[in-house]
Amino acid sequence: MASPNLCIERLDASTDTFAADVARLRKKLSPNGSVVSERGKQLTMSVFGEALSPQAVVERICNDVKNRGTEAVLHYSRALDRPDASADLLRIPLDLLQRSHSQASAEFLSTVRQIRSNIAGFQTAILHKSVVTHPSPGVVLEQRYSPLRRVGICVPGGAAAYPSTVLMTAIPAQCAGVQEIAIVAPPTSLGAYNPDMLAVCHELGINEIYAVGGAQAVASLAYGIREIPAVDKIVGPGNLFVALAKRFVYGEVDIDSIAGPSEVVVIADSSTNPDFAASDMLAQAEHSPGASIVISWDADMLDRIQKSLLDQLEKLERCDLTLASLNEFGAMILCRDEDQACEVTSMIAPEHLQIAIDDPRRLLDRIRNSGATFLGHFSPVALGDYAAGPSHVLPTGGTARWASGLSSNHFLRSSSLIEFDQQALREIAPHVAVLADKEGLTAHKQSVLMR
Repeated sequence: MASPNLCIERLDASTDTFAADVARLRKKLSPNGSVVSERGKQLTMSVFGEALSPQAVVERICNDVKNRGTEAVLHYSRALDRPDASADLLRIPLDLLQRSHSQASAEFLSTVRQIRSNIAGFQTAILHKSVVTHPSPGVVLEQRYSPLRRVGICVPGGAAAYPSTVLMTAIPAQCAGVQEIAIVAPPTSLGAYNPDMLAVCHELGINEIYAVGGAQAVASLAYGIREIPAVDKIVGPGNLFVALAKRFVYGEVDIDSIAGPSEVVVIADSSTNPDFAASDMLAQAEHSPGASIVISWDADMLDRIQKSLLDQLEKLERCDLTLASLNEFGAMILCRDEDQACEVTSMIAPEHLQIAIDDPRRLLDRIRNSGATFLGHFSPVALGDYAAGPSHVLPTGGTARWASGLSSNHFLRSSSLIEFDQQALREIAPHVAVLADKEGLTAHKQSVLMR
């Protein structure tokens, strides 16, 4: 085959235009952007008769599902995914789940069980515990944590099958004590009808799987339809339409995040193995779209990584899609020194950060923002994607400046409990009265003083 035409962008962090260059890269992969497949554009035209923006498409679909329920869901499913969609085909039958599990290989199920143990061990260890304090005589203050009642999980199924998404979202929810989990996935062989995904669901004891995708799936979970009771929270990845739909229904239900395409920043120096660094970049670009960025203060290392990218691309499946992703969303950034590299990384706030150097912890405290950090030469990002324990649902598009990756604690709601006896109330009442007077809320003051 011909050598891949790799045209990955080179940036210099010391130039005056660098901040604008990074903002441009981030905008292309933002959930506010327009990374929509050509098929998606054509479907929009066929369904709505006009070239609507992704946001407008999502608003129409969600409002229609809210108003018409099942009929609207079936309308969009027939138009966008499955011409023969009907109400009785929405829920995957239990016998298909059982059959998928019974036909799964022993090796696959053994892997699933080991990964389940890894995830559950970590997610249980970090779970918030209720706290009771007695700050003074007659006063009891509590912070209680209780699991959400019902959660919806979006599992992609357009370009690839993702049984790992079930593991990385459902197990943290189960560790938190969530009793009802509903999974939605596109009605495809890679989605709701993927035997590996169904086998994982059955292994985890999840039997509510619905063959519906896109914005109509998110709306079904948020508002509820005859066949799918409404949930309290929606989590899980998806395409641009899923991300925008989650943003639209937020407030009606909680969501994990408004995620854009996946991204990685690899920090490299003279100790980095260029083949390892290139492989991490390729793994991220393979999502197509996915942003793969390497940062270094060693120009020779950047050259070596670029050469390795070319060598590995020639042997890679999905080469065309991966190459296109590298060319459009990738970058190689040269910094003045490691301090500037840390500043640039914090500015990008990547979903995945790979510190691929001999002593990675020396940089760790100088980098403020990342969704998940992978230290050293033997902690590739794929460990976090599949097996380590922390969830692979992470903040993208620079939102790691303030957002956190999904965990068991995101499936808990907290509430406070306040209990005073009469003497304790008598001692604090004057302070309540002072503030109530300042705010002109005399009924507040009286409700305390009259006791």
